[in-house]
Amino acid sequence: MLLSALFRPATLVAFLLIPSLPAEAQSSGESIRGASIPGDSVRSRFLAEAETMLQRPDVQRAVQHLASSDSATLRHQRELTEIPAPPFHEQARAREFLRRLTLAGADTVWLDREGNALGLRQGTVGSRTVVISGHLDTVFPAGTDVRVRMRGDTLRAPGIADDGRGLAVILAVLGALHEVDIRTRDHLLVVGTVGEEGLGDLRGVKHLFRSGASPIHAFLSVDGSGFHGVTNGALGSVRYRVTVRGPGGHSWGDFGMAHPAHALARAVTELDDEARRFTASAPPSSYSVGRMGGGRSVNAIPDEVWMEVDLRSESQAHLMALDSVLHRAVRGAVEEENRTRRSGSPLEAHMDRIGLRPSGMVSPATPFVQRAMAATILLGGDPVPGISSTDANVPISLGVPAVTLGGGGDGGGAHSLDEWYVDRDGFRGAQRVFLLAVLEAGLP
Repeated sequence: MLLSALFRPATLVAFLLIPSLPAEAQSSGESIRGASIPGDSVRSRFLAEAETMLQRPDVQRAVQHLASSDSATLRHQRELTEIPAPPFHEQARAREFLRRLTLAGADTVWLDREGNALGLRQGTVGSRTVVISGHLDTVFPAGTDVRVRMRGDTLRAPGIADDGRGLAVILAVLGALHEVDIRTRDHLLVVGTVGEEGLGDLRGVKHLFRSGASPIHAFLSVDGSGFHGVTNGALGSVRYRVTVRGPGGHSWGDFGMAHPAHALARAVTELDDEARRFTASAPPSSYSVGRMGGGRSVNAIPDEVWMEVDLRSESQAHLMALDSVLHRAVRGAVEEENRTRRSGSPLEAHMDRIGLRPSGMVSPATPFVQRAMAATILLGGDPVPGISSTDANVPISLGVPAVTLGGGGDGGGAHSLDEWYVDRDGFRGAQRVFLLAVLEAGLP
């Protein structure tokens, strides 16, 4: 790619005038909504900073290397995708990612107690630490066929984009730094996290911040495909497994006994009635009963039934309010069923929280977000801030500047067996991650 093409005057004008557009979704499949963009003077400052950085000969060599080594990045993507990493069983992929971090130029690599794979590239000063993160796990259970199939220009496999692409881009960026012998002022900590998906509940990144081994000053998550999105908002969620238990019995002989399934059905109805009104107002929120189960036979009153519930909101306060709605619905439904019983013991309800992802937002005026937008436009994209649910939720909730970027190219079918990826100018995703990393970590 010719770097001179990045500095056309029309491109700079387009950056200054870009409207707030519907944000591009990462291939993780989470919804992303547009956000406002701050004033032109702030953007111009960071655009000039990024342009100066791109004019450095060593940075130009690294950017060119990322384009010329695109086939190697795709090889990493395919090979890592074919190592199964089902929920809570990411060990094999973590070990292989660790090996490749060493080959890509990490100074030190290790596995932490939670199973995260980490690689440190020492800074020349080292007063700050910038994290570049991708997640190791997939949503797919053990036994899923994760072999990559090529159909035309399309790679198809469960997890090929989410987050096989993110892991491959991280290796490419680290390799470019090593190839050109660039040392940032700040430490670069590369992390392959566990537990980003589903019931993993962000356990890897939560451990990373909870361990407190070294303060983290900025956090860059590379998740899925895409090039334009700059996700600076954290879509929070809280998840419960609700279990209702009773004595159980015969559907005819014990009719009149408190019925766990009837109580659970009433709870879903009450949740739907109140939460529907609640989510009709801003900020955007949602609720969903994702799974239900229990019972032993069609002609038996079950002794136990359960459901799993997912609540989401862009606002932490609204998320906690939805949490209260769910608790009231379950409590009221069980109390009503117990009042109407004619025999047997009363029902009991247990609510086990199985997930908590905090909400939050990094202001678009924050230097880290500004640098992400500047890097996007100088490499030919249209930066669109947005909100999603990723590893970045945790640092955002703690006040640490964080963004999530796609790894370039096009992808779709996330969380399905027919997930796909097309490497359409995919190297630009790696270039953007690299440029943001050196902008934030600084060069001597």
